[in-house]
Amino acid sequence: MPPRTVVIGVDSSTQSTKAAFVDAVSGRLLAVGRAPHAVHGAAGARESDPEVWWRALRDAVAAGLKESGAAASAVTGIAVAGQQHGLVVLDGSGRPLRPAMLWNDTRSAPQAAALTGALGGPGAWTARTGSVPVAAITASKWRWLRENEPDTAAATAAVRLPHDFLTERLAGTAATDPGDASGTGWYSTATGAYDPVLLELLGLEAALLPEVAPTGATRVGSLTAEAAEALGLPTTTAVAAGTGDNMSAAVGLGLGAAGLLDHPVLSLGTSGTVFAASRTRPASPALSGFAATDGTYLPLACTLNCTLAVDKVAALLGLDREDTSPGGEAVLLPYLDGERTPDLPTAAGLLTGLRHDTTPRQLLGAAYEGAVVTVLRALDKLLRACGLDPADPQVAARPLRLIGGGARGRAWVEMVRRLSGRPVIVPGSGEPVALGAAALAAAAATGADPVAIAAGWGTGEDVRLPPVQRDSATWERVGSVLERASGPLLGGF
Repeated sequence: MPPRTVVIGVDSSTQSTKAAFVDAVSGRLLAVGRAPHAVHGAAGARESDPEVWWRALRDAVAAGLKESGAAASAVTGIAVAGQQHGLVVLDGSGRPLRPAMLWNDTRSAPQAAALTGALGGPGAWTARTGSVPVAAITASKWRWLRENEPDTAAATAAVRLPHDFLTERLAGTAATDPGDASGTGWYSTATGAYDPVLLELLGLEAALLPEVAPTGATRVGSLTAEAAEALGLPTTTAVAAGTGDNMSAAVGLGLGAAGLLDHPVLSLGTSGTVFAASRTRPASPALSGFAATDGTYLPLACTLNCTLAVDKVAALLGLDREDTSPGGEAVLLPYLDGERTPDLPTAAGLLTGLRHDTTPRQLLGAAYEGAVVTVLRALDKLLRACGLDPADPQVAARPLRLIGGGARGRAWVEMVRRLSGRPVIVPGSGEPVALGAAALAAAAATGADPVAIAAGWGTGEDVRLPPVQRDSATWERVGSVLERASGPLLGGF
């Protein structure tokens, strides 16, 4: 019997790092090591120290290696999937000059609006990048840095995304992939390269950026001696280019050219995200027109306020997150951190429709309804970008895959079923981002297709839930409030 080979998929998210140790042949999850991050900031600022990510990666790998019982010599590959869009600026020795500005940092909303106008409007941006600048994307943050911290911008010797930073620490190679690069605002999904017109507009030199590998599964090197010692792994371990967390989740779910195309996924986490792998290049101002990591595209829409915002409402009401009922006449839009989809970066939460008989449980239910209707409206836009009609019965019958922390909560799952009217699949693997990264690592070690690898792995029994009658009344009530309040009450432009 041949010796077991193991690959490590790293999910470096906003709040923590997870290191999944996976049997490279069967896909069996052997262990998941975990370590927390720290996020700081107020008044729109959200920042983390990249060195904390590196320490968390080391700690998570050490914990996973111990729990898995695998020999370090059995590890053949590692890949990092990271939170998208974060701006990491480094000095000449590769050390951070300041904390990273995270995806949910909304301070650069004015810069995003200015960039949109400077190029000629949303259409000009989608033609080049597939996306329109919002506060989340890296280009807006770089413009903010140049305007607000010019000395730091001038001292910058390298610009990285969170996953790029960690991959470079592992392999000593400055590399990224098309998927994560497509969320920067300076990479063209039309040409598959950094866009010189956008770089000039941003005042950003191409020499500061990492090389773009062909895919996230491309082997960009092996562990450096320093990284191998820090992780307790062999220097022969292959390091994949890695990708962004959403692109990695798509791989982990078997979405891509070698798997499922145009099948929607809804991720219920700090943010609410909908995406699908497609051969259609998206160019809708309502979406992020990302590249996937395997050569296809990954149209995506992201809302800022999902599980964290609803949990905050539950805490304010003194309720458990599951202690909820339908909202009745109340409508609560839980836009506690501004909002990205729709683009309302200065928005705050909005509550309307209160009656004497409104209960705390209904208010919590209204918060769920506001969050879910918002992300499902984005899903309809996503389907249209893939060339599909959301009202087509065949399209509506296509299962909606639920992932993220919310997918483990009864209230979230039932709310999505009630407001979508779709069949729902909760994948058996609870760690699709880390699993996708493990598939990238396995592909880097063997040269195989990562989507095919993930699709062939046995990763647990899926939970399949049939559709229920759609609650159209709630959908229309929440949507009506959202449309009427966007300008005067929610800070719309």
